[in-house]
Amino acid sequence: MGILKDKNILVTGVLTESSIAFHIARIAQEQGASVVLSSFGRALSITNRIAARLPKPAPVIELDVTNVEHLDSLAANLKSHFDHIDGVVHSIGFAPEAALGGNFLNTQWEDVATAVHVSTFSYKSLTMACKPLFRKEGASVVGLTFDATVAWPKYDWMGVAKAGLESANRYLARDLGVENIRCNLIAAGPIKTMAAKSIPGFEDFESVWSERAPLAWDVSDPIPAAQGAVALLSDFFPKTTGEIIHVDGGVHAIGG
Repeated sequence: MGILKDKNILVTGVLTESSIAFHIARIAQEQGASVVLSSFGRALSITNRIAARLPKPAPVIELDVTNVEHLDSLAANLKSHFDHIDGVVHSIGFAPEAALGGNFLNTQWEDVATAVHVSTFSYKSLTMACKPLFRKEGASVVGLTFDATVAWPKYDWMGVAKAGLESANRYLARDLGVENIRCNLIAAGPIKTMAAKSIPGFEDFESVWSERAPLAWDVSDPIPAAQGAVALLSDFFPKTTGEIIHVDGGVHAIGG
């Protein structure tokens, strides 16, 4: 009997076995949950292949969180697999190359808008698209962030988008708490995922963590962050919402 026994969970953002989202889906299944994954475009076939590597094969539905038609049909698509949803994992983030890498002062609005739409606004969009399938007993929404309380080298407008995500999490918690919907974020330390490869100077993060983390940090190990997300999806945090749980080896608490 696991901590997610009989729960139905939607996990977005599974692309490779190194992704935090993949391990959230894996551990959720091991803890008793039924899982549906989402993907879209060229990544859809990749996610279908990766889904077969989970303990139990998971269905994959098409979902582009910037596509209004996809969001409008999400509840109906999920209903072909579940009669309700207990948890949603938002593992979605993207910024165009021009919005990263030390180009902060020169980035054009169109690129900033893309970063904010995909990485920030979609947290609200996804939650509201799933809301019709939440039961009156409530649900848990969990997103992934990278500590946005400081300015990181070369993270630029993705850092701004993550700050927006963290703020959006608080507002969602405020407005949905009356329906017992909990909204929380995991602030993970740097992990060598597909998304990390698109961040110029990612090795700078590695050096910061190797020097400052009180708890030894392994950039190739996504499991601690995944375990944190699964814990938030469970009933073990029934009165926690609007929170950011740091799974970063303690770096957030240590001065420079």
